[in-house]
Amino acid sequence: MIDAALHDVRRRIHAAAERAHRPASDIRLIAVSKTYPASTVLEAVRAGQLEFGENRVQEGLAKIDATRQRQGSGGPAPELEWHLIGHLQTNKAKKAAAAFAWIHSVDSVELVHKLDAAAVEAGTTPKILIQVDLAHEATKSGADMRDIPAIVAAARRCRAVQLAGLMIVPPIAENPEDARPWFRQLRDVRDALVVAGTPASSLRELSMGMSHDFEVAIEEGSTMVRVGSAIFGARAYPPPADFSTH
Repeated sequence: MIDAALHDVRRRIHAAAERAHRPASDIRLIAVSKTYPASTVLEAVRAGQLEFGENRVQEGLAKIDATRQRQGSGGPAPELEWHLIGHLQTNKAKKAAAAFAWIHSVDSVELVHKLDAAAVEAGTTPKILIQVDLAHEATKSGADMRDIPAIVAAARRCRAVQLAGLMIVPPIAENPEDARPWFRQLRDVRDALVVAGTPASSLRELSMGMSHDFEVAIEEGSTMVRVGSAIFGARAYPPPADFSTH
């Protein structure tokens, strides 16, 4: 099932890239494995998927360890690349910098500094993306546009962390076309930063697009799409606690 779903998502990525006159090889597919067990991740690995995204540091660390152990028990295995795509608190920066190759949700100068110090200590060189808050939704994280230049400057001074691009989580909408303006705005932010002097190589990646809108995101310049349910199926979240007194 996952094999067929991955094949379909990759087909759609290629079609969207063709419509945008872009090579499909420019687009990374990140399989968002949050809430799914390590066994499901390994099923996707057997289908050729090597990049995975997690929202929470602790869940990601457990899954990284579990998949490494299960892969190692069968002899040599392909190296997986793990992306942290959820909000990162500064007190989790040390663990994140040591374990994740990519961190998509950097939103403050303080977090940049903590990640860099942790990466130096761990001997790692994680790539980071600045999460830009364009819609100002109360339930979502991200840096305000006024703070982006300072975060970029801090990231460019890092010893170990490498600035790689920008990320956005636009407002959820039933019609994927409703996300297009947000994707265009992020691309424009990137282009303006380059014009202002940030090296284009430091802002090559645009992480935008999820299961419901990744094709539109690719048409607008996305280089990383974060796809979960279209690959693994609907998530089963635990029901909310019942605090009623009846």
